Amino acid sequence: MSQRIETDVLIIGAGPVGLFAVFELGLLDLKCHLVDILDRPGGQCTELYPEKPIYDIPAYPVIGAQELIDRLMDQIRPFDPQFTCEQMVAELTGGVDTGFTVRTNDGLEFATKVIVIAAGGGSFLPKRPPIPGIQAYEGTSVFYSVREMEVFRDQDVVIVGGGDSALDWTLSLQPIARSLTLAHRRDAFRAAPHTVERMRALVADGKMDFKLGQLAALEGTEGVLEAVTLRTADGEERVPCTRLLPFFGLTMKLGPIAEWGLNLDENLIEVDTEKFQTSVPGIFAIGDINTYPGKLKLILSGFHEAALMSQAAKRIVSPDEHISFQYTTSSPSLHKKLGVA
Repeated sequence: MSQRIETDVLIIGAGPVGLFAVFELGLLDLKCHLVDILDRPGGQCTELYPEKPIYDIPAYPVIGAQELIDRLMDQIRPFDPQFTCEQMVAELTGGVDTGFTVRTNDGLEFATKVIVIAAGGGSFLPKRPPIPGIQAYEGTSVFYSVREMEVFRDQDVVIVGGGDSALDWTLSLQPIARSLTLAHRRDAFRAAPHTVERMRALVADGKMDFKLGQLAALEGTEGVLEAVTLRTADGEERVPCTRLLPFFGLTMKLGPIAEWGLNLDENLIEVDTEKFQTSVPGIFAIGDINTYPGKLKLILSGFHEAALMSQAAKRIVSPDEHISFQYTTSSPSLHKKLGVA
């Protein structure tokens, strides 16, 4: 028989918004279990840009993405959330009146009264450049995210792309790389204008190179890059390279959740703005996975959505219990829950 786990709330996705939902739900005495397809909590903050600075978290002029996750994990520790990683949710049965049963791809089974989908853009994979043999270099010389900047110190780094990730990491890695080349197929970028200006200033000062062209081939042995070939308007150009960062975007997949009967809009889940409930009662969606008029894909917006969702979830789990709104600054009972009494 498959293992069965009971919880008040099943949260699908353990990124920053899913983690903060644990805090808001915990204040209301709701037990949470989080399921994520990745091998650890943190979502895209941990998987794609752990050292990237974030500037729009209230009270933090700047905070690293992984530091934000670490602080959220500290914040929810009093509520003892449970995590199941490297599992994809698959089958859903039941409903808000009888309770939901959710099964994963490995046969794990959850019995829950409320489901919260906080899966960011869904399960995501970086888009691999269509270069023969690139898999042999992945993880040693070719990387699709920066988990540790030291991996790139004193290396010949080539970054390919024209979006925010490509330009942000160009500026972050240029000071520690032996050499750095940014390659893009056109001399226009999707990144923030001030970031592009800083990149162009580094090129003008001779501190890095910019190549107008496309990645064509890799050169190296046993997974160790020596150079890349760029296809430019003047032909092919060989560029020394020991570390390659291709930022070609992500392939987002909603996965089996798309078959759950939820109202969808271009692979996003439609919700109301009172409770952030989906078209299926008892199933909520918060963070980048949802859509509604005026939606902003910001972490802080997801935090707000988590707070309102939690009030509605409490009414489902404990319909006969009176809910009195309390402030964490002044409530003795909340202080006791948080361990600060």
